[in-house]
Amino acid sequence: MTRLVKLLAWIALIALILFYPMLISIYVTLPLFIGYAGYQFIRGLEGKGWRYLLLPMLYLANLEINLSLPLFLTLAAALFVYLFLYPSFLFLKRCPLCVAILTVFSVDLAYLGMIMIYDFIFASQSIEINTLLLYSLGMDILAAVIL
Repeated sequence: MTRLVKLLAWIALIALILFYPMLISIYVTLPLFIGYAGYQFIRGLEGKGWRYLLLPMLYLANLEINLSLPLFLTLAAALFVYLFLYPSFLFLKRCPLCVAILTVFSVDLAYLGMIMIYDFIFASQSIEINTLLLYSLGMDILAAVIL
């Protein structure tokens, strides 16, 4: 690729990371991609590169700020999955797609559990559990399969 194409790809990626959470706050039917971003963050923790750490952290923090969610709870969910569940997924090394799907699903469930605990402790209502969350989970898994 030429330098111009790489530069345009980076600009598009940064624009997506910065503006997609704003679109989610306007159009509530857009998927959140918390699990997929958490999976990319976990890949960065494995040593795949700084881009896998920095970009998901920026996206998840921006998402939490725009949707008024508890700050850094998504990263805590990804770290929880990385420390306690991800090592047991690595027995599927011959099927990287299986590892990706299990990790995305686990990050989504860990985040949902943590947000429910947070709401219980602080007697708040951060997120409404309905079919939109199932849609978002399905889109997360689809993103892991396609990308």
